[in-house]
Amino acid sequence: MKGFLEDANYSIGLLDEGATLADVIDNCIYEHTHTGKKAFYVGDLGKLVRNNMQWQNVMAPIKPFYPVKCNSTPGVLEILGTLGVGFACSSKSEMALVQDLGISPENIIYTNPCKQASQIKYAAKAGINIMTCDSDIELKKISRNHPNAKLLLHIATEDITAGEEMNMKFGTTLKNCRHLMECAKELGVQIVGVKFHVSGSCKDLQTYIHAISDARCVFDMAEEFGFKMNMLDIGGGFTGSELQLEEVNHVIRPLLDVYFPKESGVNVIAEPGCYYVSSAFTLAVNVIAKKTVEYDKLLPSGVEQTRNDDEPVFTYYINDGVYGSFASKLSEKLNTIPEVHKKYKEDEPLFASSLWGPSCDELDQIVENCLLPELSVGDWLIFDNMGSGTLGEQSTFNDYQRPLIYYMMSFSDWDEMQDAGIASDTLMKNFFFVPSCIQLSPEERFSTAA
Repeated sequence: MKGFLEDANYSIGLLDEGATLADVIDNCIYEHTHTGKKAFYVGDLGKLVRNNMQWQNVMAPIKPFYPVKCNSTPGVLEILGTLGVGFACSSKSEMALVQDLGISPENIIYTNPCKQASQIKYAAKAGINIMTCDSDIELKKISRNHPNAKLLLHIATEDITAGEEMNMKFGTTLKNCRHLMECAKELGVQIVGVKFHVSGSCKDLQTYIHAISDARCVFDMAEEFGFKMNMLDIGGGFTGSELQLEEVNHVIRPLLDVYFPKESGVNVIAEPGCYYVSSAFTLAVNVIAKKTVEYDKLLPSGVEQTRNDDEPVFTYYINDGVYGSFASKLSEKLNTIPEVHKKYKEDEPLFASSLWGPSCDELDQIVENCLLPELSVGDWLIFDNMGSGTLGEQSTFNDYQRPLIYYMMSFSDWDEMQDAGIASDTLMKNFFFVPSCIQLSPEERFSTAA
């Protein structure tokens, strides 16, 4: 592995048996309280190791290809690369980032459904051949710019519980697959497989049954055109719960054994993103301003007022928001609740509160309504499950500064990597020892690592 050129200073703290991630958070808050109160992450990279072991135990031989856009921080990518995970990239910058790790082109898929011609050319030059396609326009663009491309036809899935007949944001219909194969035959482009994606919000696992059955239909269709299909991509949508993983496996395994048995030579892959990283990262933010507001302005529309008019209602502003770590809040619900870091009594009163980012923009609302003890400016809030969709390329709105990241791993997780023989020399150079109850600034961490 080559390591990282642009972020060579990152380091990973090895926690001894007496230290916990809660201790790390406490120590970092102590340090930041005295040096500037910046928002920061603590990333448990050992969680990636454990999640990968869980995947291998439940989902093998389905190979995971991690979507880089989910979390492109260097510690995550290098650990996953060391674990032998493949990568699903949506842009030139992501492909270059993964290539800098020394990942072979065979373990990289270009998955953007709307590709720029220049980026298709980059993939061709880099030897990244496998990419997805769901339209004839995209097919023609690929044929002009990547003569060695190997395409996965991205088919739409039917989400029975979504209230819509078909989810057509991405993916094509079975009927159109025949048209695309005709076009590919004329253009001399290889079609080697099928991709579909079931959203993590989909509650009906029967959707997988329909999708795999549709994929089998496309494989049969491909035989008529002389295409040799050898890959099925079942997409992402894995939440990180072992129960959900086992439920999905219970549904898809019998169908895969019938439609795509081992002797068929079809490689089945998946794109678990938040599964690997969501629970691995915790975000700590600081309260920078506070206001008392009218209760009826805080309530969501249609909610009946039930509180005592004498109780105060608080609006808090924190030093991170939707133009930074909470960017996913603009398109989906926040999948975490704030936890107050300071100690407070069990019988301490809780007040209706809302949380906002630092931009003073009307879109920069993080939590619309929650119950919190009264906070003061300078207090800290903790958000768990912040590893997915929060640590990619971020906005520079209002001089937003990316939070520092403190990577950690327990000795037991490190031993698992060593016992498996997957700890590279390059990766080992990034580790340093963190005894319990010690405060380390970022500068001290890097000097210790060196």
